[in-house]
Amino acid sequence: MDTRNLTSICDKSLQELEGNEWGEPSFDSHVAKERHRLRRVPLKRLRLEDLRLLIGQGDGLPYLVPLALEHLEKHPFAEGDFYPGDLLASVLTVADPFWAGRPELRQTLVRALERAVERVHKISVPGGFAAEIRRHLALHRSAAGLA
Repeated sequence: MDTRNLTSICDKSLQELEGNEWGEPSFDSHVAKERHRLRRVPLKRLRLEDLRLLIGQGDGLPYLVPLALEHLEKHPFAEGDFYPGDLLASVLTVADPFWAGRPELRQTLVRALERAVERVHKISVPGGFAAEIRRHLALHRSAAGLA
């Protein structure tokens, strides 16, 4: 998705953008209920926690990853409901084929990861997360031809 069009799509929900009505969840779990509910919410009304949850589930990535990266480029340790950087951790679960087709988004991710590395010593993050950030930075820099 062209990030210049990001503003024009934010009034729509994932359900509208993808043209796919999921209906009600087929089983009773918090995550399933939230995913179904959030698909009907306009993108501009999604909270950081909503982005974290949906991206972590692989939902609406072409629409949600650019939104998440807008936050992460400014605040790499933006957090949903769990810990500083949980949104970044969720974005780092997105598989490489997604990034391969979106070099401009990968470059934005690299900038966010660089900022995270600069600030990681000031933030209380879960054990091993700092090393994971550095590992992903090296991988994405290399894939973007920046290493």
